[in-house]
Order: sequence, then structure tokens, then C-alpha cells
Amino acid sequence: MQLRPWLVPLLYVVLALVAQAVLPRLENYFLPQLKAELSIDSALALYSSIASGMMALTGIVFSLTFLMVQFSATAYSPRLVMWIARDPVLSHALGVFTATFLYAIAALSWLDRGNSRKVLLISGLTVVALLLASVAMFIALIQRVSLLQINRMLLFTGNQGRKVIDQLYGQLLPASIRTREFSNIKPLPLQIVLHRGRPQALQEIDIKKLVELARRHDGRIEVLVAVGDTVLEGTSLLHVYGVHNRIPEAQLRRAVEFGDERTFDQDPKYAIRLLVDVAIRALSPAINDPTTAVQALDQIGDLLARLGQRHLEIGEFCDDAGQLRLTADFPSWDDFLHLGFEEILSYGAKSVQIMRRMKALVADLLAVLPPERHAAVRYWRERLHNSIAAPLRIQKKKSVPQRKTARAWALPAAPPARDNCSTDTSIGKAATLHRQVILSTGGRFLFPWRAEFMFTKPLRRSGILQLIAICSGPCCHFYRYANLPEHSTLNTNEASSWAG
Repeated sequence: MQLRPWLVPLLYVVLALVAQAVLPRLENYFLPQLKAELSIDSALALYSSIASGMMALTGIVFSLTFLMVQFSATAYSPRLVMWIARDPVLSHALGVFTATFLYAIAALSWLDRGNSRKVLLISGLTVVALLLASVAMFIALIQRVSLLQINRMLLFTGNQGRKVIDQLYGQLLPASIRTREFSNIKPLPLQIVLHRGRPQALQEIDIKKLVELARRHDGRIEVLVAVGDTVLEGTSLLHVYGVHNRIPEAQLRRAVEFGDERTFDQDPKYAIRLLVDVAIRALSPAINDPTTAVQALDQIGDLLARLGQRHLEIGEFCDDAGQLRLTADFPSWDDFLHLGFEEILSYGAKSVQIMRRMKALVADLLAVLPPERHAAVRYWRERLHNSIAAPLRIQKKKSVPQRKTARAWALPAAPPARDNCSTDTSIGKAATLHRQVILSTGGRFLFPWRAEFMFTKPLRRSGILQLIAICSGPCCHFYRYANLPEHSTLNTNEASSWAG
């Protein structure tokens, strides 16, 4: 049975209080002649130093520890770091530190009690033993905190996933891959178990207990929720078929364990989920650490290689007589590949490191996995190639020069403007007369030099009058024009009015 984290230090406190109340009295009663070769003043200084130093050490160590945990939760993944925060070593270290402080304080009260002028030997040895235990727990605590380094966090997560794979799945045998056949017409369940309460995650299924319950009532049980899924109020958990008498619901509920968070037990997807969280967080623009994502892909690749060589179709469980008694949903090979590749491929599509590592990972899987697993891996190889080629196609498309839609008209150099004429060349660039103005007037509107113009850019419809100055001979003719569309044409009357 696993104790709650806050309960472990409480037990240490209770044991310390009981020990300081019982041990000195037993020593005085049964061994009154025993005493430590230590003066009262020396023992007082020793016990006081241990008590005060232990409290200071406890405050400093745990403040720094939780600060590092909080920092790592923002840098990696809060779900991953919480496994370190809930490590039993933290609870036991806090309990040993507190017990040492309390017992040292209690030992001070037994110094020179009743003017005995002696220091109890067993109590003194107990204080020293607790001090040594505190040093050992401090070393263990430092070792646990060192797990917050990214490479050790990834290795810790990978080890948890490998342990679950070894416990849950057997070796893949030839022709062992098969799909479950479902009938189009399913019988109606004779009993349905629903979830009641707040949302919780399914942590573990007691397979042996459910098989035994189904065998005892000569029926079949179907688990509708997979391990790791979150259930809400009214979600169907279990369906019972073929029983003559209803199975007690309390027994069925005790066979499925729920909790506030997912665990590694019976949930191999959880380890991959945590590794993917670390990878996509490292690929975020705020962190931009693709090397960490590559290290996470190393662990993901190892887990996928192990899963691909295991018999994953384990959703049916029979009794000793070979009768099917329990069916449950477990992730398939496609589910594992989708979880391990989809999000990292989406977030790391522009990273050279990620694309190179994923390409090598797919090649490694095709090399080590049996042929039965190759079809799904080839699909992801094609997805990877398409993701790599997509930016190249876009870049190639942008590099192709666009064709000009308008014919460029040569503009011969104009003679210098006369003294009594002014020409605004800046306006001439923004808006010029169409060649039709000249042609439609029958050559009546000609400059001393040959000039043919064309509207090459749309004029802005801002309501501002565009001034076009056309100099011909000694006189200057000014025309005001606004809101002419791009490449617009003028009829003969309009051209004549322009020329007039």
C-alpha cells in the first residue's frame, strides 16, 4: 500500500514523540547504571546544535528543492516534474529531519533529570544515529534532485516506459498480429456501470479480478475506457453480458482504480506522452532548444522499437478453460506511432535537426522491426518527406519571376524645358497620358518631340487632383485629372476634350 506524501512525515513525527517518551524511561528503569562518558555541558551543547542545525538545514534544503522543481516544471513539463516532487525520498527525508529535531529537543529534557548528573547512553546514541540517518537522507535527496537535469529526466521517463512494456506485453510471434472481429449486431448489456463523481483518470484495471468475477457469474465483461483516459460524470465504464444474476456493483468498481492523474502502470502511452511534451516545449519559440527535442526523440524511438517487437493485441482475456471473459481497449501500433510523431512533426517542421533525426528514426524502425509493422512506418515516412518538401516547393514558387502584364513603352529623352514652361516630372511618373489621347485626335495633339505614355500603375482614388503638365511649343497647357482606372481607355470625345 502506498502512503500519501504528507502521511510519511507525520508517521516519523509520531514515532519520534513515542520514542522520546518511552526509551529514556525504559533505560532508567532497566539499565540505571548505563551512562555516557560525556559531561552535562557537552551533551547540552551537542543536542542544542543538532536540533537548531537540523531545522535550519530542513528549511534551506526544501526551499531550494521546491524552487528547482518549480523552475523545471516551467522548462520541461509540469506532469513530468511532479513525479520527482512526489518521490518517496522527499517525504522520508522530511520525516527523518523532523524526527531528529524532535528527539534532540526531547533528549535535552532528560539531561541531569532529578540531579542524577548523568547523560543517558541509549538516548545519546539514538540522537547520533538520527543525525547519521539525516546525513544519508540528505545525500539521497541531492541525488534525487539531480534527476531534474534534462538528460536524466528523459532517461527516467524512458525507463518507466520500458518497465511498463516489459510487464504488459509479450514477445511478438509470427502471425500473431490479428484484428478483433466484431459482430454487426451486438447484444444489449445486462448491466452497466457508470462513473460517479468528479473527472478522474483510469489508472489501473485489475484484470484477474474481473476475469474471476465474469467466470463466477458465467458472463463476459467489457471495459469501455482505456487506461489513461479521463472519465466524466455518467461515463460508461463497464458492460456486463450473459450473466443470470447481477454482479455486485461494488465489486466491479473495486476492480478499476481511478485517480486525479495518470500513472505509468498499464499505460505505456503515458511515457511517450511526457517525452512528446518535453520535445514540443523545447521547440516552442520561447525556448527554441531543438537539441532537447532530439534527445526526447531518442527515447521515443527506443520505446517504439520495443513496442513494435511486442504483441500489442492483448485486449481479450480468457479464463483457465479458454472461455472469453474480459475485453478491454489497449493502444494499437498506429496509436503509438501517431502519438510519437504527429505533434513533433507539426512543431518541428522547420527545424533541420528535428527533420534529420526523425528521418533517421524512421529508417531505424524499418531496419529493426518485423515486416508486419512496416506498413504504418512507411506511411509516416511519406508524411515526413512531404513535410520536408513543402517549404522547398513554396520557396521555388516564390523564386519564379512574375510576367509583366503591361507592355513597356520606350520613352525617348525629352529636350530641356523652356524658361516659360514648367514640367512636374514626379507627377509624370505617377500618372501619364494614354497613347490613345494622341492617336484619337488624329495627330492634332503632337509634341515637338515624339512622346508616347501609358498608365502603368493605378492612380490612388484619394480625391486629390493629379496635375499633369504637358509642354508643347512656347505655351504650357495644364490638365487636371483624378480617379482614372488602371489601363483605362479614352474615347474620341474625351481625347478631344483633353487635347482642347
